[in-house]
Amino acid sequence: MPTGTGGPVSQIEGVAAGACAEAAVDRWRLTDEETIWLTTVGRDGVPQPNLVGFFWDGGDSLLTYNRTEAKRLANIRRQPLVSLHFDSDGGGGDIVVFTGTAEILDDYPAVPDNPAWLEKYGEDIDARFGDAVKFAEAYSVPVRIHLTRVRGF
Repeated sequence: MPTGTGGPVSQIEGVAAGACAEAAVDRWRLTDEETIWLTTVGRDGVPQPNLVGFFWDGGDSLLTYNRTEAKRLANIRRQPLVSLHFDSDGGGGDIVVFTGTAEILDDYPAVPDNPAWLEKYGEDIDARFGDAVKFAEAYSVPVRIHLTRVRGF
């Protein structure tokens, strides 16, 4: 995949494994990065970026948990097409942008019942909230983003 171009999400695995150095979505970014920018579109048509924690399932989707009052939930209900991106390397490089469709999950395990989420964020949750139950009280709405395209430069 040449610099600055996009491809179907099926290319994520290959790119994540470092198969394409020019648009590398390094596996560590998907597994170890703590946050990603999730951009929804407000009622007025203005993009609304929000920094969120996330978990990559190793395939074609990301999971995030949200506060019930987060305006991005209303944005997703109205317009589920979203984009996500990581911060750059500080010099304008290592840009990775995903597009996808967000789905608010009605019947999905809460954070205390999600071992993968706890493995990634457990220490931070304990330090900031006391325990996973208190975190889940604040961030109770899971959203899965089904990734459709990825591009990097």
